[in-house]
Amino acid sequence: MDTYITGAAIKRLRENKNLTQSDLAQKIGVSSKAVSKWETGKDLPDISLIEPLSKVLGVSVMKLMSGDTVINKNISSNVLRSKFYVCPVCGNVIRAMGDAVIMTMLMSK
Repeated sequence: MDTYITGAAIKRLRENKNLTQSDLAQKIGVSSKAVSKWETGKDLPDISLIEPLSKVLGVSVMKLMSGDTVINKNISSNVLRSKFYVCPVCGNVIRAMGDAVIMTMLMSK
């Protein structure tokens, strides 16, 4: 967990939710000064705050900790919706959650 990357992610996510530092602090039970330290990279949130913080900011714990804040809109995966494709050349099975185009490339020796 990098303080600079995680702090920037917290700030960006907080601003996207239109929350002030005080709003965020109140929701997770810390001071606004603590939130400021996180966002400037001077400190990191306590491990016990990571899960509540990720819930308030609307991202997974892993995304928050890595600073990778791409939000996946697909919140569920259902085996019944899965589609399986088999490569006609090598026989590998590919699982997809929707339609796919599978192309094979034959390598000449």
